[in-house]
Amino acid sequence: MAGGGDRLGDTGFRRRSDLRIADFQDVLKEPTIALEKLRELSFSGIPCEGGLRCLCWKILLNYLPLERASWTSILAKQRELYSQFLREMIIQPGIAKANMGVSREDVTFEDHRATEYPCLLILDPQNEFETLRKRVEQTTLKSQTVARNRSGVTNMSSPQKNPVPSMNEYVVLPNGCEAHWEVVERILFIYAKLNPGIAYVQGMNEIVGPLYYTFATDPSSEWREHAEADTFFCFTNLMAEIRDNFIKSLDDSQCGITYKMEKVYSTLKDKDVELYLKLQEQNIKPQFFAFRWLTLLLSQEFVLPDVIRIWDSLFADRNRFDFLLLVCCAMLILIREQLLEGDFTVNMRLLQDYPITDVCQVLQKAKELQDSQ
Repeated sequence: MAGGGDRLGDTGFRRRSDLRIADFQDVLKEPTIALEKLRELSFSGIPCEGGLRCLCWKILLNYLPLERASWTSILAKQRELYSQFLREMIIQPGIAKANMGVSREDVTFEDHRATEYPCLLILDPQNEFETLRKRVEQTTLKSQTVARNRSGVTNMSSPQKNPVPSMNEYVVLPNGCEAHWEVVERILFIYAKLNPGIAYVQGMNEIVGPLYYTFATDPSSEWREHAEADTFFCFTNLMAEIRDNFIKSLDDSQCGITYKMEKVYSTLKDKDVELYLKLQEQNIKPQFFAFRWLTLLLSQEFVLPDVIRIWDSLFADRNRFDFLLLVCCAMLILIREQLLEGDFTVNMRLLQDYPITDVCQVLQKAKELQDSQ
């Protein structure tokens, strides 16, 4: 009898899952995508099946327009543009300045937040691939290894078909393959070249990683083949929205990271004044933990599948990442009893190594906070 109940439960779950997939498919097959409907569906989580997440993220991150008819031409154009970046900046870097008008002068990015916030390290490169690679390799490979160890996901270390001709600038694995983390390095290098005002800041690799993993595991072999290019443009669009978090001169503006950290605490004060006062009493400042939470979009706080689930909601947020502030506040409230009982040392350990692993619980609490506003 129990077994029959389990089978009925499994059947009901599959039916709900199938209905949810059908809801997404109905929206995505329309000639013009209903963005608000897509946001609503995605906010509650995008199904893993059928490459739905890959497609939805590309729309939500403004890589693909709402008009389906233009997708093929836009993808072809953008992927060819990325191939051009590869040729001019890595394979034949000497012609980049002449052909693109991109300044190749050394980037100097004076920013001392590497000491204020140890999770970030500023790169001041000479705009050479090997320079960036040596700096990124330590953080990218290490962080992806940690993510694999925590989540059991091993795909990021697996080779993929090399999307460009073999180059001396990076290690090519047998049979024309390369490790995925090397692709991530290359994406970050090209981004730094095209955005010299910010260049590369340690932590950007934590933003690229989940994007690339999602696109590189697309069930469509054609879309997997172009995962690198698609990741680059989605990352660029995402950074256009969050790059202010990485720029010290904007810290105290309303778009800067200091304002956002203070917003987490002001929200907490409204929702749980006792917990807020406890943290204030212990002089636990939001930059001790919320800086990393906000800047890296929680990518270091949860295992990779859960980070991807959180990002479904963040990318779907109509106010672009206001929901992230509520998620951070929810994370505090969910461990309020431990924080109220703990001393400074115990509480700092809790906040820097967040104990709750049930991301659904966190998102549900954040949604409750949103609904109560």
